[in-house]
Amino acid sequence: MAVIELLPPAVVVLAAALVVPWLPRRSAHAVGVIAALAVTLWAWVVPTGVHLETTFLGFEAVFVYVDAVSRLMGLIFGFIAAVAVIYSSATDAGSRQTGFALAYVGTSLGAVFAGDWLTMLFFWELMAITSTLLVWDDGGRAVRAGFRYALLHGLGGSLFMAAIVAHYVEAGTFLFGATGGPIAGITPGLPAALAALGIGVNVGFIGLHAWLPDTYPRPHVAASVFLCVFTTKTGVYGMLRAFPEGQVWIAYMGGVMAVFGASMALLQNDMRRLLSYHIQSQVGYMVAGVGIGTALAQAGAMAHVFNNILYKGLLFMTAGVIVYHTGREHLKKLGGLAREMPVTAVAFAIAALSIAGFPGFNGFVSKGIVIAGSHYDFSGVAAIEALAVGDRTTLEWLLLIGGVGTFLSFIKFGYYAFLHGEYDGSVTPATPLQRVAMIAVAALCVFFGVVDGALFTLLPVDVTSDAVSHVYETYTTSHIVEGLALAAIGLVGFIVLKRPLERIGGQVPDVDRLYNPALFYGTRAVVVGVTELYAAVDRAVVTGGRVGTRLVVRPDAVIADRTNREIDLEAGIGASVALVTVVLAGVLLALFL
Repeated sequence: MAVIELLPPAVVVLAAALVVPWLPRRSAHAVGVIAALAVTLWAWVVPTGVHLETTFLGFEAVFVYVDAVSRLMGLIFGFIAAVAVIYSSATDAGSRQTGFALAYVGTSLGAVFAGDWLTMLFFWELMAITSTLLVWDDGGRAVRAGFRYALLHGLGGSLFMAAIVAHYVEAGTFLFGATGGPIAGITPGLPAALAALGIGVNVGFIGLHAWLPDTYPRPHVAASVFLCVFTTKTGVYGMLRAFPEGQVWIAYMGGVMAVFGASMALLQNDMRRLLSYHIQSQVGYMVAGVGIGTALAQAGAMAHVFNNILYKGLLFMTAGVIVYHTGREHLKKLGGLAREMPVTAVAFAIAALSIAGFPGFNGFVSKGIVIAGSHYDFSGVAAIEALAVGDRTTLEWLLLIGGVGTFLSFIKFGYYAFLHGEYDGSVTPATPLQRVAMIAVAALCVFFGVVDGALFTLLPVDVTSDAVSHVYETYTTSHIVEGLALAAIGLVGFIVLKRPLERIGGQVPDVDRLYNPALFYGTRAVVVGVTELYAAVDRAVVTGGRVGTRLVVRPDAVIADRTNREIDLEAGIGASVALVTVVLAGVLLALFL
């Protein structure tokens, strides 16, 4: 076996992460770029089926396993990490922050190349730790958000661990397959339910999602570019491994996520908070594809993972450039930046059209595959026909409505940031290195939108072949009309909703507005209750001890205190002899009987 096949990409990046904090800033970022590009090259050339078997904590494990899905994840993770390190250098990120970011990348790579549940869990938990450190590194308001982030991911990781332990009890192995090969999925029943909830934290299930918009707007702008990529997409990968045949309720959760995330994003005025809600919305399409369970839909889910990493990373880069050059996050405090920052404006337009699924851009390709999967068949679930509205399934309508909300949100973003009014301060264009990072990703968003076959060759299933139940074709008349119709509805909708949206000035409350105080006061009540109970028990024990001691030493005094009567407990010799005789007789009688 070639040396390259035995060199896990996670080890390379983690080794770089250990070195980078001690290097000068330019050298540190150069090492980071080289390590990330090495991962991309490794994922491109390593043969399918390579697996590195080992023993981990006394159990049989597969530290590295390469198939079409993990290869796809490795390619895009490595590329976007290299671009993000370049962007970090361009936005004055320090060596320590980049070290934390590379550790985060390395643990994510360890999770997606794992060939067994135990190894995946090990890197999954490390991913939560390294991402928390990346958030905390910026200090300030990111610290409290980082604590909430850590608590939620600690809960998710615990649920996922419980699922894996329960799976091991049923299956007798942590391996995905007999030799780290075919994915059998998590054991149905309780293990599957726990896994869905644990992974649901990472992908942003509704009710478990508030960490996303709470955390990602807080740290350094370069940290946000890393954060928007790895946790949620590794979660989608984990969902596919756990449920390779799909689950109907997971599919519908994805559809509702698409609508909810887009709706909440529309109500935001903080740029990165808006983008964070759209992570949840776009991951909803991926979760829906996984839940549908067919080859077409799941190929679409992985295609959308690939494309989303490109355009979402680009969106956070453009927002970060604005923050870097203006110091402002609020859309209403910007305006007219297209004249001052033309390259950034064009990069944003490409990313916005990509995420919205406009024809000619990569989001149109992958989103179209998932929507087609929701239209044609729903793995083994006949009830989908009963839930159909017209010629479209309910899930398909949810995904289309999410698409309208996406157009609305990014028309709003582009209008207030780049077109409306005139910026009232001085601003400089993006730096050359910032432009390099944005242009490189924007070019791929267009390339994979126009040359859709290049994307299809990377997918685990060729969606244009008989390997899928319904052969997919991107640029059909109906698909193009559908994309244009969603854009038109979004534009008209923004014109109609513009004035009502302008009245929304503050942060729109989410579920964390309820459970953050509930957790705080609930935890405080538990702590106070336990403390007071301990104090009460302590007082009772001490009082009982004092009374018992006095009762033994001075019983007459104790009785006198309680009855307010003086009692003489002294006995004569006759009474004492009689008492001893009775006690001895009782003991002998007990022994005899």
